[in-house]
Parts: sequence; structure tokens; C-alpha cells
Amino acid sequence: MRVQEDRGHKVVSSGPYGFVRHPMYAAIFIFVVGTPMLLGSWDGVLAGLLYMVVLGRRAVLEERTLKKELPGYSEYMTKIKYRIIPFVW
Repeated sequence: MRVQEDRGHKVVSSGPYGFVRHPMYAAIFIFVVGTPMLLGSWDGVLAGLLYMVVLGRRAVLEERTLKKELPGYSEYMTKIKYRIIPFVW
């Protein structure tokens, strides 16, 4: 990932970004864990959780880049505490 200054990238803290720093990953979590639960596939739940570990690592790496290259992201991180799951992580 990279910050595209020519496209005017800036920090957004409204809407879903006011609750978690990675709302798309939060939606993916609901899908990849919730769907197998609804279908009764515990192997699928485990696979979804493992996938979320990989996605969580990606979120951490993304945040390192954003903190370094995107003005205002450090302040955003202090304001919005949770990455993916509100009140958890």
C-alpha cells in the first residue's frame, strides 16, 4: 500500500471510520466468521479466524505506513482506539 498524494489522500474520521480504523476489515470479519457459523461449519469458522489473523497483520503493516506517510494519521490513531473490532482490537 502507498499514500497517493496526487489523488489527495487524507484522513477520514467520519462515518464508519469514527468507530474503527479499518471498517472494511470489520465487515470481512463478520462475513468470513459469521457465514460458516450460520452454516454450522466449525472448520469454516476456524479458517475464517485464521484468515482474520492474516488480515490483522496486514492492518498493522498498513498503519505503520499511514502513520509515517499520511499527515494526521497519528492523531486519528489516538482518537479511534480500535482497529477492526470495537472494544476488542
